This record gives sequence, structure tokens and C-alpha cells, in this order.
Amino acid sequence: MSNFEILPFPPERRVVVDSGYLAAHRHLIYGFLEVDITQARQILRDRSDQEGNRLSFTAFLVASLARAIKSIPKVQAYRDWRGRLVVFHDVDVVTMIEPEPGAVAIPHIIRNAENKSVSEITAEIRHVQSNPNASEQRGSLYKLGIRAPRPLRLLFFKLVKKNPHWMKRYQGTVVITSVGMFGKGGGWGLAFLPVHTLGFTIGGIAQKPGVNEGKISIREYLNLTISFDHDIVDGAPAARFAKKFVDLLENASALTEVH
Repeated sequence: MSNFEILPFPPERRVVVDSGYLAAHRHLIYGFLEVDITQARQILRDRSDQEGNRLSFTAFLVASLARAIKSIPKVQAYRDWRGRLVVFHDVDVVTMIEPEPGAVAIPHIIRNAENKSVSEITAEIRHVQSNPNASEQRGSLYKLGIRAPRPLRLLFFKLVKKNPHWMKRYQGTVVITSVGMFGKGGGWGLAFLPVHTLGFTIGGIAQKPGVNEGKISIREYLNLTISFDHDIVDGAPAARFAKKFVDLLENASALTEVH
């Protein structure tokens, strides 16, 4: 006799399945980046928030991403039903938050992330981790959606995609996922991008020799993958944006700015 168990399929994962369906047939381009985050990691180890808790690495990534987008907002544009580009200057970052080990992650939207400090974003993430229902993405519409017939859910997604303002409200403007998914040792992730124009998949962190101020030393490198919809964003502005993001991460700018 085989040793096995039968578990119920979580209703929340129905939305994940729908996302994979929506991601098909998009014209996406991927870029693989390696970022020296030695300085940022050291600051995070040394600093705490006002309550004495260590600042979140995820919060640092979200804050840095939002500030990079603020400088080149067209990378998060959406097309409306008339084919026009709607460029938002607010950066609403969808961040996957796992309430507890093994639970389905909550796609929580951190609104106006470009104006929030790493400490503020850290507090928001921890609040949602301890109180999942505090996230607007766990509201009544979400609870109704995961139990609705799949054709109705897909119809809802298709209607939302036609209206950038609805997209921003329900899906945010950019997504960052799988933070720390691969742990230590490095490695890139390649996730699907269901509806957003721009997304990031965070891979692992590896320690290896690198050059810093003309000297070779052991550095910490983060592997991350950028995904963008080539129908909306051309390669040149995407490359400029990626460079800006990498610079902000390597300089730990979001951790050293004055509020």
C-alpha cells in the first residue's frame, strides 16, 4: 500500500491558477541582474526601527524599487481600452507576504511606496503578517472572488485590464515576488507576470569575491530577475530603469535618506 494523504485544495490558490492562465501569450522580456548588496545588508544588521525590531530586507527592496520607478514612471504604464498609455506617478507595489509557513501568500499592495521609509514599510509588512485580514487584498471582494466560478473570475480580470485605474486599485502598479525564495547560495527565479507591465523576482544571495574601492574582498550579491511587457516598455528605458534600481540598491540609498 502506498503511503499518502489527500488534502483540500486551498481556495486562495484558485487565483494563482488564474494568474498563470492570464500570463500566457504575453510578449515579455527578462533580464538577470546581480547586485552587490553588501553595504545594505550591513546597515540592516546594524539598524532597528523605533520599536527595536530589525528592519526588513523586503521593505528595503520595495522602497528602492518604488524610488527607481518614481524617476522613470513610464516603466509601470498600463494601456487602456483605447490603446493609450496611462502613466501613474504613484507607485503601488504588490508584495507577496506569507502570514505563516506553508500558508498561501497575500498579494498585499503597499500604496505610495515611493513616499514611505524602510521603517514604515517594515511595520506595514509585519502588521499584515500578524493580522492578514488587515490587508485590503483580503477584503470582501477577494473572499467572494475565490469562491466564484472560474469563468466569472476570468471575466472580472479581463474587464479590470481594460481600465488602468481599476488595475491600480485592485492589482497595484508593479509586483515583487518570491523574496528570499532561494535562500543562500545564489540563483535566479523566473516567475510569470500575469497582468503587470513590470515585475521582479528575487532570487538568492551569494557570497563571493568582488572588487570594492580597488580591493578584492568577499561581497554579498543578490540575484534578481526583471520582467517587463515589451508591448508597453522598450528595451532602452527598461535598461535605464534597471541601472537606476541597481544603483539605489548598491548605494543603500533608501536606508541612508533623511526624513
